[in-house]
Amino acid sequence: MSSEVSQDIHTMRTKEIVFAIRRLMQAGEHYTKELNKIYNVSAAQINCLLALHENGPLPPSQIAKHVMVNSSTVTGVIDRLEKKDLVKRLRISQDRRVITIELTKSGEMLAENAPPPIQQKIIDGLNQLPPSEIEQIALTLKTLTDMLDVQNLDVT
Repeated sequence: MSSEVSQDIHTMRTKEIVFAIRRLMQAGEHYTKELNKIYNVSAAQINCLLALHENGPLPPSQIAKHVMVNSSTVTGVIDRLEKKDLVKRLRISQDRRVITIELTKSGEMLAENAPPPIQQKIIDGLNQLPPSEIEQIALTLKTLTDMLDVQNLDVT
């Protein structure tokens, strides 16, 4: 194979990768817009509601672990959910610093009726793949995030 043909294939594959990444980003943006338009919540907010729905009342640090973000991100999300009367803060412990977050009736209804998070579609799809293919995807995505120097970025 000539180097010119090899270069053309490389260029074509690079464009395909960039296009696929754009489609993933657009899917996430579309999901977020739909959530906001229909339910007046963000993807991060629905993820918190679903974590509480699936696990019951939790402290913010545990919500953060379930939705894979840091605690400071969850604090802002909880503030916004509380303003919308979807969650409430409880002080159950003797230690007044310990806060537990619980769904309100409105929050429970929303969690029961909202569409599954976009990452659930990805998880469901990945569960259909053999372990070797999942390993390859993980390695490839790590390579891409390393290229972009975003491996330490907080995911919201």
